[in-house]
Amino acid sequence: MTPLNILIGDDHRIVREGLKQVLADAPEIVVVAEAETGPDILAKVEALGGHAGLAAVLLDIALPGRDGMDVLQALKKAWPQLPVLMLSTYPEKQYAVRCLKLGAAGYLNKGAHPDDMIAAVRKVAAGGLYVSAVTAEALASAVGGSGGRSGAEALSHREHQVFRLLTAGKSVGEIGTQLGLASNTVSTYRLRILEKTGTKNDVELALYAERHAKTPAGV
Repeated sequence: MTPLNILIGDDHRIVREGLKQVLADAPEIVVVAEAETGPDILAKVEALGGHAGLAAVLLDIALPGRDGMDVLQALKKAWPQLPVLMLSTYPEKQYAVRCLKLGAAGYLNKGAHPDDMIAAVRKVAAGGLYVSAVTAEALASAVGGSGGRSGAEALSHREHQVFRLLTAGKSVGEIGTQLGLASNTVSTYRLRILEKTGTKNDVELALYAERHAKTPAGV
């Protein structure tokens, strides 16, 4: 049995330990490396030879130092053949389609059943695309919908990053530091986000994000 070497990129040790415990039930899946930050993930993937040494990368979206979706783009640029399975606590209908468009081989919520986690890793490591029922519905909506997208769906990739950080309670200065942007640039993105979501301030934006997360996919 050919081993499937996996790197886990997540800044929470308890999450990494939990993932390793789940994947231990699949004898062919071997976690050969772990990383806590975006730069560390990229460095370790390079040290392991990219797709030559890894079957897949399990990558969290919310990472310190560098956003997970930025890391995804960097990985796909350097090693386009390396499958990346995105893991997150964020709702699939908000993030899965964005991640797939950026080159991810799949998207899985961290609360998924262990059997689904193993199935997802096996699928992407084999070169396939792992799409859950929720993600499939979101994809169908994205493809079948009209060009006039609205709300969070109308946000650009960078706007969506700022949107996520704003609704997580980060200040304009903190967001600028994390994303490597000037504060006035972040403020400009914030104004665009408020306009596109029809909100007036950060409190309304946070409430919008909460409602959006609870809205059934396709609605």
